[in-house]
Amino acid sequence: MTQVTAPLLNSEISPAQVKIEYQVAMPQPQNHLFEVTLQVSNYSSPLLDLKLPVWTPGSYLVREYAKHLQDFEAFSGEEPLTWRKVSKNHWQVETENVAQITVKYSIFANELTVRTNHLDASHGYFNGAATLFRIPGLDKQTVKITIIPPAPQWRVTTGLPPVAGEKNTFLAADYDTVVDSPFEIGTHQVHHFEALGKPHEFAIWGSGNLKVEPVIADLQKIIDVEAKMFGGLPYDRYVFFLHLFAQAYGGLEHKNSCCLIYPRFGFRDREKYERFMQLAAHEFFHLWNVKRIRPKVLEVFDYDGENYTPSLWFCEGATSYYDLLIPYRAEIYDVKTYIKNLNKEITRYEQTPGRRVQPVSESSFDAWIKLYRQDANSGNSQISYYLKGELISLLLDLLIRERHKNKRSFDDVMVQMWEKFGKSEIGFTPEELQQVIESVADTQLHDFFQRYVHNTEDLPFNEYLEPFGLHLVEDLPEEPYLGIRVNSENGREVIKFVEALSPAQQAGIDAKDELLAIDGLKVTASQLSDRLKDYQAGDTIQVTVFHQDELRSFPVTLDSPRPNKHYLKVVEKPSPTQQENFVGWLGKPLGDI
Repeated sequence: MTQVTAPLLNSEISPAQVKIEYQVAMPQPQNHLFEVTLQVSNYSSPLLDLKLPVWTPGSYLVREYAKHLQDFEAFSGEEPLTWRKVSKNHWQVETENVAQITVKYSIFANELTVRTNHLDASHGYFNGAATLFRIPGLDKQTVKITIIPPAPQWRVTTGLPPVAGEKNTFLAADYDTVVDSPFEIGTHQVHHFEALGKPHEFAIWGSGNLKVEPVIADLQKIIDVEAKMFGGLPYDRYVFFLHLFAQAYGGLEHKNSCCLIYPRFGFRDREKYERFMQLAAHEFFHLWNVKRIRPKVLEVFDYDGENYTPSLWFCEGATSYYDLLIPYRAEIYDVKTYIKNLNKEITRYEQTPGRRVQPVSESSFDAWIKLYRQDANSGNSQISYYLKGELISLLLDLLIRERHKNKRSFDDVMVQMWEKFGKSEIGFTPEELQQVIESVADTQLHDFFQRYVHNTEDLPFNEYLEPFGLHLVEDLPEEPYLGIRVNSENGREVIKFVEALSPAQQAGIDAKDELLAIDGLKVTASQLSDRLKDYQAGDTIQVTVFHQDELRSFPVTLDSPRPNKHYLKVVEKPSPTQQENFVGWLGKPLGDI
């Protein structure tokens, strides 16, 4: 029975003898419903509060997992208990003189991402935050989780340790560990391997053109390189989950596992394969940076709302800097490929007008409302803390290396952060992070942080690259500047982005308009660049579009060409010092790029 009334106040819970046990069943997986049973034993409070998190650590967006919960009911034995819903993610059960409570509910699971749940006839995958209640006051209690597969041939893979003698039953040390331990249930492949003497598993759902042996060999190299940086592995066992699916891409880190999702046919092409290894290197690096080295505000998670920090430029950005470096250090690709990948990142940064609007510290703080909620104007108003944080980490690495003749580097920053904060899992403040970087660099960096972290001044690449024999070169296209990006979608040429203050925007063209013609002649996304080459800066053209279903023609005066590609080039006649610096940074001579 249910009452929708104001919440009651809970008295203090005595957690000593309380037992928390979950059962997750999926008797009809094709209906996408996980059937969850929670048993709370030896309970002695008049109220049981149950809260489902609104987000999961590592993915900074309120996802409202409670929207997928249905069929809630509560019992003591056969007797129904009175309950009420207090807020969007908070249920409260009356438990006066009741020691044994059973709560049942279902979770709809049909969203295949690394941070949500998916259940169908082929497998079940779930994250703790999206599935299992937190009981306030009992966050430190151990939690037993039993999985009931729909068929005997379905296996269960998770980073949690099994309970001896109990089939498909696992034990989490506390609720944070519940959230940090995804489950894969089904007939997925499981490949076992060792790295640095510790057991690892590679659990793969889905089919494609992945060849397991070379991927495992390269994962072992990545593990070796990253472990060497930090002085060993901070776990006893590790699981790589991989979902192969259409064109999806992403990853989510956990303390002793990570979940990756990647296009099923993204492994034959060398460039796509290397991108997968960068993804794996990124999520594995989070073992240290984020899962253990984390901002003070994330030291204790608030699962009910946003956890604000300006430091994601370091948490994600520095990790992104290393996800390019680690495969290179592991000899998965060569120095030319590393520089090519760096060129792509710099080009993406330079092609983002929002870098002049949003500081990267603000990008971090506002991740909850901006980065994961892109709209037509995002490119004009935002900068990714992944991207700019990566390039800030590059500049800081070069600054430290140049000052100390490559005897110090950003590696030393990571190691100091690990020793000072990560090993003991004490959260750091933005000021403490800056202090550690300054101590490694042995110089004051207030001006650097003010200009590039807390403000929008463009990153001075050449100032930091020149001591290493490199400078940044711009490529100018042949065509004059219009200021739109167009995609072909189902036979329509859709304008996806209109740059702020561009000729197109000033003429009145909007994102989501359908591009039809230039000067009365049909044009497609693939033809646009060539068609514009027939004009000069200063020419006025007629751009015809469907604007909100209305046929419109806009006169647009084209502007001078804008750079569309940036790349690193060796300076003319590099000095011996520049050549030594480059070798110290990447271990190869300048001539190799």
